[in-house]
Amino acid sequence: MDPLICSAKGCRAPATWQLRWNNPKLHTPDRRKIWLACDTHRVTLGDFLTARGFLRDTIPVATDTLEE
Repeated sequence: MDPLICSAKGCRAPATWQLRWNNPKLHTPDRRKIWLACDTHRVTLGDFLTARGFLRDTIPVATDTLEE
């Protein structure tokens, strides 16, 4: 399996967080999209999703819990 990399533009750091979100205009309430984040970008990516009302939860990366 390829290493999990942060979703922030230009970042190549290993991901340590899952930011689980959905857009209620596009997704069913139980659907979760996942952005991966390193420790440095967890807050900025989370703030971006929160400002739009999309962020549902933030949890540590565990490869067995990733879902798309």
